[in-house]
Amino acid sequence: MRYQITHHTRYRYETPVTASYSEARLLPRNDGHQACVFSELVIDPAPADQRERTDHFGNRTVYFAIDRPHDELHVRAVSEVEVRAAEHRPDHWSDLAWHDARDRLRAELTTEALTARQFTLDSPFVTTPPELARYAAPSFPPGRPLVEAVIDLSHRIHQDFDYQPGATTTATSVAEVLERRAGVCQDFAHLAIGCVRSMGLAARYVSGYLETDPPPGQERLLGADASHAWLSVYVPGDGWLELDPTNAQIPNQRYVVTAWGRDYGDVTPIKGVVFSAGGTHELAVAVDVVRLGV
Repeated sequence: MRYQITHHTRYRYETPVTASYSEARLLPRNDGHQACVFSELVIDPAPADQRERTDHFGNRTVYFAIDRPHDELHVRAVSEVEVRAAEHRPDHWSDLAWHDARDRLRAELTTEALTARQFTLDSPFVTTPPELARYAAPSFPPGRPLVEAVIDLSHRIHQDFDYQPGATTTATSVAEVLERRAGVCQDFAHLAIGCVRSMGLAARYVSGYLETDPPPGQERLLGADASHAWLSVYVPGDGWLELDPTNAQIPNQRYVVTAWGRDYGDVTPIKGVVFSAGGTHELAVAVDVVRLGV
């Protein structure tokens, strides 16, 4: 599949900002089964300094600085991405038992295993209180293959939790999400990651886009798409298996990856520092994912 993705962000400040310094992770990765064939980041006001780097996790990160007063900031990212089919389906993955996978991850000294181990640890947005392990336990009985266990966990989260925008904020902990049984894709990804890590396994947060369908009989609406979040779990010997608990499915060619990290904090689309006399700001985000062809 080939897609054009437009991600438009607008900040409107109550009090003029005298200067701002920001990082954006809005440009899709070139990795695995996808290739970003074109990308452009347009910033208004035009920055005094703008440069791209690759962060610790291999994500494309654009730093920009605006050194003059402004009361609005517009950032528009436009990309064209080709997404290829996965090399093999989950039913072709290893049948390695989850506890053997855990032990193998701890023992192996390969570069891949050592890299994966950082995703077994708690992170700022994903801690592992005891209640997460208790929730995860039914999906991880002794001897169950890891792939089967994490797919079951993803389906249980989809069944047990309500998709409810506004029920949480970016500061809501996984324990609170577990208690409320409601949230959005970011919450369900964090919850699933916490459950997997509580079993001694490696899981990372994935941010990107999902091509969505309009209701039957209706035109596709501009701005109807949004940033999406899911997770991937390390399967020793096979690599990283992606899972989308919000939709209870395995990500396919309709998913485009922008960035991954330990949790949302590592992949925030735009974050930074502003200098002003105070006041609030308004944020508006619109995303469009348009299929260009196959």
